[in-house]
Amino acid sequence: MIRKKSPTAELPEVSVSDDGEVRHLHLGTPWIQGSMRIDDPFALELEYVQRMMAWLLFVEPSSVAKRHAMQLGLGAGAITKFCRKKLRMCCTVVELNPRVEAVCRAWFKLPPDGPMQRVVLADAAQEIQKPEWHGTVDALAVDLYDHEAAAPVLDSAGFYADCRALLTEEGCMTVNLFGRSSSYERSLARMAEAFGEDALWAFKPTREGNTVVLAQRTPTRPKRAELLARAEGLQARWDLPAPKWLRGFKPVAKP
Repeated sequence: MIRKKSPTAELPEVSVSDDGEVRHLHLGTPWIQGSMRIDDPFALELEYVQRMMAWLLFVEPSSVAKRHAMQLGLGAGAITKFCRKKLRMCCTVVELNPRVEAVCRAWFKLPPDGPMQRVVLADAAQEIQKPEWHGTVDALAVDLYDHEAAAPVLDSAGFYADCRALLTEEGCMTVNLFGRSSSYERSLARMAEAFGEDALWAFKPTREGNTVVLAQRTPTRPKRAELLARAEGLQARWDLPAPKWLRGFKPVAKP
């Protein structure tokens, strides 16, 4: 989950800790960069990671397995594992640090690469500018933090415009924002510049301070009753706490 400004800068060490039934990934600090329930490695353990799946509220469930998910910043691989094993999607990950990939393979049950999943070791800012990815991604998860977890390391309007170019017409980007409120407001303004404010939805922060923002390639405004019906379907189909999401998930633009 790291991108350094200098390509020669030393990448942080990757470590693992177990806390009872849950395993955590660290990048040289006590900050948790990802987690896995040891007896259920393909479930989504962290609340904010579950919320990164909110794009499912905007697509037909029967179409999900035909779609393409991309994750920027591997972390503990939770999003990719869930999308591949539970949702049966084609998955791509872009990760800079080869140590993160190695630890995910060894300790976090990341499946081997194959026709339906691949890890691309690259700088996300550069990789997503390649034309081969444009218009191919239905679900883009952005979780790019350095080892200090202070603010996203890729967070410009230009970066978010590049993310928008990846998306299909029904595609969504979900972003984990963690840090001071001023950092959140800046990030939101940059996303609005790239996507338009009417394309943005946001959750209330989790107890840990993570705020997930969703941006649609094509803005829509489903009625609350429709969203609730979809959320109940997601809970029944994939055991996601989607009805609970709707208590604190709203469009950013005022009606």
